[in-house]
Amino acid sequence: MLTGATTTGRTRALAGSLSVVSLALAASYAAVLVVLLPNQVAGIDPSRKVENLALVTTVSFVVAIASQPLVGALSDRTRSRYGRRVPWMVGGALVSAAALFAMGGAGSLVLLGALWVVAQFALNAVDVASSAVVPDEVPPSRRGRVLAVVGAGGVLGGGAAVVLAGPRADQPGTVYLGLGLCVLVATAVFAVGARARPVSVPASRAPASGRPAPDGPAQGGKLALRGGRAIPAVVRLVVAPWRTQAFTRTFVARFFFVFAYHLVFAYQLFILTDHVGLGTDEANRAIGALTVVGLLSVLVGITVTGWLSDRTGDRIPYLVGACGLLAVSFFVPLGSPTVAGMAVFAALRGLAFGAHLAASSALVTEVLPDGGASAGKDLGLYNMATNIPQAVAPAVAAVVIARLGGYPALFVTASVAAVVALVGALLVRQARGSGDPSPAAGLDHDARHGTAAAGEAEAPGRTDPVDA
Repeated sequence: MLTGATTTGRTRALAGSLSVVSLALAASYAAVLVVLLPNQVAGIDPSRKVENLALVTTVSFVVAIASQPLVGALSDRTRSRYGRRVPWMVGGALVSAAALFAMGGAGSLVLLGALWVVAQFALNAVDVASSAVVPDEVPPSRRGRVLAVVGAGGVLGGGAAVVLAGPRADQPGTVYLGLGLCVLVATAVFAVGARARPVSVPASRAPASGRPAPDGPAQGGKLALRGGRAIPAVVRLVVAPWRTQAFTRTFVARFFFVFAYHLVFAYQLFILTDHVGLGTDEANRAIGALTVVGLLSVLVGITVTGWLSDRTGDRIPYLVGACGLLAVSFFVPLGSPTVAGMAVFAALRGLAFGAHLAASSALVTEVLPDGGASAGKDLGLYNMATNIPQAVAPAVAAVVIARLGGYPALFVTASVAAVVALVGALLVRQARGSGDPSPAAGLDHDARHGTAAAGEAEAPGRTDPVDA
């Protein structure tokens, strides 16, 4: 039996190792997408660099959308001495490292694009598998703090990678080598730690009969994908989670928050030159300072919200507050088109983003369908609430700027999107209070009374077709 001190120690160790994985993943994404890939694409064909970069990133985006639910579903059905998630994390790390190493020497657009697709698929495997570890092993009363630490690792990794990779853009082989090694080392650290932790599936996730849930894809230890039942089974895998209203509304809140944030994020340089009136050199210097302000604010928002939401046991007020703060923040540059106004905007937006990241990441683990029995697959679906708006927001922003009134119209549009996110967050509470089949209420009650702890015995009767 685990004591409270033992469980706390394991939770802290888990948070630390997951934050290292998050740092390595964020560093890889940021360095490749912001620095390395654009420079390599431009070097291959300078005259078509914009079109070619759009092609490569679009294809990889589609792969990212498909890979997370797929890998998540497979990891849900995996059993090994290291648990359900570690084999997929290790496999993804090995494949992604190999692809990243090879990207350093890619001399054609086709090869570069193909390698990045493979690398992104594998990195997403590490990402979604590691994300599912939290609902697998962390009691609800500690998830806010754990996810705050993990989120902080990602923020630091992304920022540091751009700073370090930028001056070395002419040495892609060296940078790719470093990124691949970071992913390998981070995953190895987590995998070694996994051996010291009990492999657990919270009892609340197992059906009372000890058999897979009727709507699940596992039947007697086999995937129900034979013959004419293949398509219905796949459709059921994708459609079933949306029947849980709390999960769906949490998705909507995340989707519109990220959409609002990225409507403006991608156009910071042009906002400084065209809206504030700075020269290009001044604007580039200002972006560096604003990035630091935003980064520090995000870290504060993540840390404070993660701790407070665990203390109160209620994520929704912080989620609502983050959406409201983001909606208000867009009126600062609208009313004060100055560098000082942009600095205040960066600080408010960063606080909102950090608070939302901590609150929503913890909340979704508490509203997963079927008590989180398919946490990997469902979190993979939930991650689309980040990937899709992040991809489409710049294109929508371009239309708003060109046809609806320039940057003032963009700020108003972003604020409206944040208000939609706020409404979605408010509706989550309504769904959880209306008998929605969500595990959150019971889990929170158990956690506060000390009966839900990481390391409970695995649910009886669970059999899965993938063995490692």
